[in-house]
Amino acid sequence: MTYAFMNGEFLPLAEAKVGVMTHALHYGTSVFEGIRGNWNPEQEKLYVFRLKEHYERFLQGCKIMRIKVPHTAEELSSITLDLLGRSGYQQDIYIRPLAFKGEERVAILKLQDLSDSLVIFPIPLGAYLDLDAAARCCTSSWRRMEDTMIPPRNKIGGLYVNSILAKTEATLAGFDEAILLTNEGYVSEGAGENIFMVMNGKLITPSVSDNILAGITRDAVIRIAKNELGLETMERSMRRSELYNADECFLTGTAAHLTPVGSIDNIEIGDGEIGQITKELQRLYFDVIRGRIPKYLHWCTLASTTAAKASR
Repeated sequence: MTYAFMNGEFLPLAEAKVGVMTHALHYGTSVFEGIRGNWNPEQEKLYVFRLKEHYERFLQGCKIMRIKVPHTAEELSSITLDLLGRSGYQQDIYIRPLAFKGEERVAILKLQDLSDSLVIFPIPLGAYLDLDAAARCCTSSWRRMEDTMIPPRNKIGGLYVNSILAKTEATLAGFDEAILLTNEGYVSEGAGENIFMVMNGKLITPSVSDNILAGITRDAVIRIAKNELGLETMERSMRRSELYNADECFLTGTAAHLTPVGSIDNIEIGDGEIGQITKELQRLYFDVIRGRIPKYLHWCTLASTTAAKASR
């Protein structure tokens, strides 16, 4: 059975409910995170990737939205591990913490006048995009939200309408994913991922000033590329046309992992297939998140398998 932690208690996920007048439902006054639990079949262990870092970013977003969470990042991590032990998954999972204005008020009110709620729950989740094929992307007609509108460096619920509109437009046109540009026309990120291009043996990715989410997977890939392949990453603004002429391109994100990109706006990137650097980074990344490389085990929190074994 899948359990949730909601407002201080553990309960079956099916019982974690909110009312139709909940403020966050109407106005997007929420903050969330996406955290991966990655199953290692050889070891029969579940590793949660960079758990504390996700909760630190989660609390930063809550501060901006004036949502009071009565737990530290360490306490939220401990609650999550307890939750996983109760749920007993033996597969790749996605953990969703959500803090929101839970008051049942249909009105545009001051954030400080609204009550706060917290829920955390895990669900099974495999690949978000096809990891064995190069994705077909397009640049979206929708522009990325600016920091002066809604801060994009954190996962604020209402902000993601921007991504959903872009993703919908892309898929209806036959593409796999959208890439959003800033109002100035610089590349920002995918609908739910950071973006990298490979050019002359170097990685290039938009800087945080281009309204990107400061991705935890993005940071991990930058470090892995340097430590394992000796590749430096340049963080700078880049134009859409630069992507067209890149040697390789890929997306990174908690849900998307490391997804190769084969074309953008129907223009092939390289030969349109998965590039060699992308392929090697993808292999290393999956070994890291499944606890196979000892030097990166500090990024991987081992979840309890007690409930999982008992359920066999």
